Amino acid sequence: MIELFVTRERAGLRLDRYLALELPEFSRSRLQALIDEGFVRLNLKQPRTRDLVRREDVVQLEIPPVQKIETTAEVIALQILFEDDDLLVLDKAAGMVVHPGAGNQEHTLVNALLHHCQSLSGIGGKERPGIVHRLDKETSGCLVVAKNDTAHRELSKQFAARTMQKIYLALVAGRLKKPSGTIDAPIARHPIHRQRMSISRSSRGRSAVTEYRALRADAERSLVECVLRSGRTHQIRVHLHHLGNPVLGDKLYAAKLAKPYPRQMLHAWKLGFTHPRIGEWIKFEAPLPADFRAAMAALA
Repeated sequence: MIELFVTRERAGLRLDRYLALELPEFSRSRLQALIDEGFVRLNLKQPRTRDLVRREDVVQLEIPPVQKIETTAEVIALQILFEDDDLLVLDKAAGMVVHPGAGNQEHTLVNALLHHCQSLSGIGGKERPGIVHRLDKETSGCLVVAKNDTAHRELSKQFAARTMQKIYLALVAGRLKKPSGTIDAPIARHPIHRQRMSISRSSRGRSAVTEYRALRADAERSLVECVLRSGRTHQIRVHLHHLGNPVLGDKLYAAKLAKPYPRQMLHAWKLGFTHPRIGEWIKFEAPLPADFRAAMAALA
């Protein structure tokens, strides 16, 4: 049983939002499901997801039982950068979906992990075993997977505290007005196009910060290094589009610029974090895949 006491700083938040901030190892959707399934108590009563917490409220979360994983294990090749008893760091291929969902029940990273690993953390639920964070289907590069719940919790805390090093490379349209800078713009679900995210200055927007610098450029394209200081859905894609330099090949945010490219030109290049068990800083680099190298070949 996890027991939490609401502080003044957290008072007034929706229950699911409060829990997401206090327990970063659980996704917000997972917490919403646990509330609906009766695993959460607010002042000893069963709450609703939208209930607001107040100062000195007591929130209890019963640790849910490990759910039987129904996803099928598949023999799918994985590019492993590092592996020990606690975690794996993978170089995810572009085109691979991370976990099963609507329209993608097979051939995902989770299917491959179930064949490769003896055990995976269960915090994410039966559809997301081991998954601490995600990359978009078309994004390649570094991704860490937890083999046990202790590693999952510790890695999630580092993501939430923004102490992980996450560096991406993006090939974008045009030349940047400023060769380097910081984009500090909150992100929320687009109010009309629900598959998209957008900049939002309203209360719906969640803090999002991206540091960037141009590494190479010509008149039409730039290779940009992006350092994530937060981890919002589609963050780099939304921020660079907001800057006026959308990611090339991005069919969702820059459809007119997508045709010459096989996929969105975004690569999770480097990942660094403190190992959850031994406490040492470890870092990894995923080499540029062939399609990315070909797309940037003509840059100066």
